[in-house]
Amino acid sequence: MSRLQAQANRQRVIAVAARMFREQGTAVSLADVMKAAGLTHGGFYKQFASKEDLVDEATAYAFNGPATYSAETSAEPAEEPEAARRIMIERYLSVWHRDHAGQGCPVSGFAADLGREPGIPDHAREIYSHGVRNLAARLASGGDDGLAQLCTLVGALALARATRGNPLSEELLQAARTALTERDTGQART
Repeated sequence: MSRLQAQANRQRVIAVAARMFREQGTAVSLADVMKAAGLTHGGFYKQFASKEDLVDEATAYAFNGPATYSAETSAEPAEEPEAARRIMIERYLSVWHRDHAGQGCPVSGFAADLGREPGIPDHAREIYSHGVRNLAARLASGGDDGLAQLCTLVGALALARATRGNPLSEELLQAARTALTERDTGQART
């Protein structure tokens, strides 16, 4: 195998792992990751020192990829920060994002595993923390640092995923969208 092919295989494993970890958690087996990447399990250790190494790289890959929270990938209007914030909220709290965790936000996708798995490398936690701060900054407005808004986004998405198939799931998404988009308008909910 050429060096170029080996590098392509490595990148494919990282991309597949990033998707699978967001969908199924970091407890997914290496054999399943390699199979999904179209490679043999035995080839894993030619590419990575350990599963922890793969978790690090998959976490970085997920955070460095494009932020698509919906099937629509049109660019956010950068010249209007409030409009961009609202579009991001709408996309983040969409049924599509709820149903496509593997292609979704790594903040919500990795949260449970990074919080409960003792073997997660410190580097992955640093990458995650940086990603959390960046996403919160995209939500910030006025004197708000965006952290509470981020908690609402991620919490609502987690609850909606857990109640998928029940009308409550979409109610949770809508309630969070309303809370986050009406908070700046001064409108009282009726």
